[in-house]
Amino acid sequence: MSLSQGVLVKVPASTANLGPGFDTLGMALSLYSWIEIKASEHTGFHLHGDQMGGLPTDKSNLIYKVAQMVFEEAGQSVPELEISMYSEIPLTRGLGSSASAIVGALAAANALIGSPLPDSKLFDMATNLEKHPDNVGASLFGGIITAVWDGAHADYMRIEPPADLGTLVVIPDFELATSKAREALPAQVSLADAVYNISRSSLMTAALCAGRLDLIRAAMQDRIHQPYRAPLVPGMSRILTEAPDQGALGIALSGAGPTMIAFVDRKDPRVEGQLSTYLMETMKSEGISAACYQLNPVAEGVQLMDDINNKSFLDMIRGEVTS
Repeated sequence: MSLSQGVLVKVPASTANLGPGFDTLGMALSLYSWIEIKASEHTGFHLHGDQMGGLPTDKSNLIYKVAQMVFEEAGQSVPELEISMYSEIPLTRGLGSSASAIVGALAAANALIGSPLPDSKLFDMATNLEKHPDNVGASLFGGIITAVWDGAHADYMRIEPPADLGTLVVIPDFELATSKAREALPAQVSLADAVYNISRSSLMTAALCAGRLDLIRAAMQDRIHQPYRAPLVPGMSRILTEAPDQGALGIALSGAGPTMIAFVDRKDPRVEGQLSTYLMETMKSEGISAACYQLNPVAEGVQLMDDINNKSFLDMIRGEVTS
């Protein structure tokens, strides 16, 4: 592969925490970003789609900076890049937009120079940038990820999503910066709350491994982050309490929010009607406009797309865009 030919990758969105698994559990979802990078005489950017507004188009761009980290780690120099990106993933909504950008940049840059870095190294680099392994692990490896980070190295296990598991996300029409959501959290939690979350995180992991969807309602409870973030998302406390009686197996804040994600049984007829109507009407009653989508867990993480010769970037992704 020549550097001027370039590479194109497709990266899934992700949801993090899954309720009790704060900074440790993540799952890949069926929204995507596409990133193409090529060596060039001059660095330039082509950003496509409604989600790209306001992103920098100089060397302060995250994709460029992360790619340079890969080249430096591998002992190579590719200082000038042509970068193209299209994304379906809304920014700062709790669906892993920054994690998908980091993973996509790492994977594309690594492939551009012949893939000298193993996935384990890319995972460590991504986690060091994101500071927690849940979103980046899901976007890198696909499926459901449980992971730990010691400040230098991330270990993980990947779980295949249960066949009947689906999700319904309600995305409020406002942004919530992760930094603001983090500021809402207490510096300490009680022993009782720690045990509450450890037990439910353990149950959630076991239930997902075993395909026990009937246990998700009990497992998807949390006391260490959602109660403190609820004031930042109008209607959230009510939805967390009531949605399981409207057709959700369980429901949680997706990452730092403001998106909320309901786990559902794909065979349950209430998902498209009763549950989505409830979520949208609850948001409306709070004066918040929102969108509601069914998204599936996806088994594949970041993918290197083939046959990119003699095609424009938009031609390569046309027909794949889902939104």
